[in-house]
Amino acid sequence: MEFLPKALGTRPRLAVEVRTESVVAARAEDAAGLLIAIARANLETDAVVPGLKAGNIADRAKVAAAVRLALDAVAGKGSERTRHATLIVPDAAVRVLLLDFDSLPTKILEALPVVRFRLKKLLPFEVEDAVVSYQVMSSAKGSVTVLAVAIPRDVLAEYEGVVTAAGYLPGAVLPSTLAALAALRGADTGAPASALVVNTEAQQVTTAIVRDGILLLHRTLEMGGGPVSARATTDAYDRVDAQAEIDTGVLGGVATEAFVDDGAGEVAQAVSVAAAYFEDTLGVAPELVLASGTTSAETLERILQTSGLEGLRVRELMEPAMIAAGAATAGVSRGWLAGVKGALTS
Repeated sequence: MEFLPKALGTRPRLAVEVRTESVVAARAEDAAGLLIAIARANLETDAVVPGLKAGNIADRAKVAAAVRLALDAVAGKGSERTRHATLIVPDAAVRVLLLDFDSLPTKILEALPVVRFRLKKLLPFEVEDAVVSYQVMSSAKGSVTVLAVAIPRDVLAEYEGVVTAAGYLPGAVLPSTLAALAALRGADTGAPASALVVNTEAQQVTTAIVRDGILLLHRTLEMGGGPVSARATTDAYDRVDAQAEIDTGVLGGVATEAFVDDGAGEVAQAVSVAAAYFEDTLGVAPELVLASGTTSAETLERILQTSGLEGLRVRELMEPAMIAAGAATAGVSRGWLAGVKGALTS
């Protein structure tokens, strides 16, 4: 099972993202990933409860119906119609980690057991019961940085199951923020070489930092006391190489317990931590935040300004040019489309 973006030629022309609030689907014709058809189907509260344990899909029938409704609207007709779709799952349902190795075998069959062995002490679930994928982020003499993604098999089966029940065939599976980050590739987005991305959902916020296409930080946090376990989702950070760091709950040197109760405050705190990490790592403060997910750029900027983070300018990760002129966008905000856009971009 693939968890990391590859060329569109190896993936379907359809993509569908399952979020807690709704299902979003899109279709693209070529590797540019220009969205020519998009659709959204709302979900009832608690129909999807993302997490690292079974029970993510609380109402299978209703979620499958929403997936069918969204995909049917974009799948095309006649010879254009396809039943294969890339599936995007919530960040809270997966674990994303950046791992450092002194060296790593070049062959996947030899390297994957090494990655799995490292993950054994870092995952809050049994690695033997997980599907794992990895990608080399950077390599130098005596140092290899790997992006690893893991998901419990039973959780993956739930998400794939609703796509199958909807009459479609799930292919590649991508976490929401990694999918959204792929939208920055191969397009003139006007984004800086180093970008701070904020992906929000009803019960979680993920911050990510990318420099020249290399992921430096990926951090997912619970908001507002929802069903997602904060302890289970906050251990994904820039360098994971000691069990002691996991046990202390410290991420990049910042403790994660001191969050305000208000959701907006939690988002601002998450961005503040990411911005500080950005400056410490890259030697310059971020000037631009790219927003994706359910919080618009305008709302996110207002949250940051109200919280005292006035130096950060915010804009949508999704640009209007990423959507074909004829694609209907009623009821689908641009932020919601970043994941499917990235999944359809080579």
